[in-house]
Amino acid sequence: MFSKDHPLPRFIAASASTNLGDGIAVVAWAWVATLLTRDPLLVALIPIALRLPWAIFAIPAGIITDRVSRKALILSADTLRAVAFVGATIAIHLATPLPPAPDAGVADAGLFIALGLCALLIGAAEVFRDNAAQTVLPSLVRSDKLESANGQLWSAELTANALAGPAVGAFLIAEALMLPFAFNVLAYGLAVILVSGLNLKARDPNRVQRDWKREFRQGLDFLIQRPMLRMLAVLTGLWNMCHQMVVMALVLHVQENLNAGPRTYGLILAMGAVGGVAGGLLGGPAAARFGRGVTAQWALLLSSLCFALIPLMPGAISLTVLMAAFALFGVTWDSVSVAFRQRMIPDAILGRVTSLYRLTTWGMMPVGLALSGLLVRMGEPVIGRPLALQLPFIVAGAGTLLLTAFAWSRIGRGFTEPDSCTNDCLRA
Repeated sequence: MFSKDHPLPRFIAASASTNLGDGIAVVAWAWVATLLTRDPLLVALIPIALRLPWAIFAIPAGIITDRVSRKALILSADTLRAVAFVGATIAIHLATPLPPAPDAGVADAGLFIALGLCALLIGAAEVFRDNAAQTVLPSLVRSDKLESANGQLWSAELTANALAGPAVGAFLIAEALMLPFAFNVLAYGLAVILVSGLNLKARDPNRVQRDWKREFRQGLDFLIQRPMLRMLAVLTGLWNMCHQMVVMALVLHVQENLNAGPRTYGLILAMGAVGGVAGGLLGGPAAARFGRGVTAQWALLLSSLCFALIPLMPGAISLTVLMAAFALFGVTWDSVSVAFRQRMIPDAILGRVTSLYRLTTWGMMPVGLALSGLLVRMGEPVIGRPLALQLPFIVAGAGTLLLTAFAWSRIGRGFTEPDSCTNDCLRA
């Protein structure tokens, strides 16, 4: 199954291993932050530390990805993340048991700072790892198989990240705070072993230009000259901002409005991911059956509606069903939109253009996290904390629905024939 002659299963398995660690961390980072403080803005600082490196390192990551061995870059990043999780594990072990979390300030400033630094290091390594990984898939499968390959990859990643990861993370953190972080050391170690055995085609060194300004300009010019790619970058960036508003508010909403503990929170995330796995498997067939444009349009609309409906869910079961629906439509959108981008960008500049694209799409995530905390903090004195915790859901739902209305016709036209699309046919 993981032979060098069939690298796709090995690559997917390595991604699943790192995403298992990421899924465990989704519960662990947020939950530990809420044990150190109840201030929503301070709680958001740890997730912000994980996402902020995308705004800082996205461009150099793209240039480096096109210069060096992508396999070596992935190995280095995963090794660095494993080391950072060792540091987080030790810091938590030394600080426990924790004092009660205050409404303002933090219970243990030393631990809070240590976790923030580890999160920054892990986030920086993730920028380089994910950028390199995004450029590998087109070299493993034919162009006409990219939707299916992306779907398989998304399904495996979601199964590990959002299905198994949160459930395992919730169980581990209920046993001991440091266990989720220690488990991640093993997850990234396994990924390093799998990627080490990955046989990738050697890249032509003559294609690599050593002038970083020229390299950056090549990637920027390509993105600027393709209006559909530009629009997708802005659309996805704003959508991700709204998504992070929801992610940040969800943990406090589950704790305080639903009166649930870490296992329930993990179960909501885990069972909701069943829909994401279905979306990963169905994205390719849906695009083939209904067309890429129609599939992308409806996936974007229905995932946006799910944001707006979160405050109406009365309990954990209904919220779980809604999150499953959201993940189904969200991953269907990802499968089609990422395949579109991979087709449009030549391999020689794929790393640079991908990094510029993700500078927008991922760089907006810290903004969404901060906005979520600010909305809750500003709304609480006016409407009370229970309703204030729902404000990010309402704002995110309204925002993504407006984005969908703006992009609807452009997506329908631009996604129709991406294989042969030129600059003119992509122009809105």
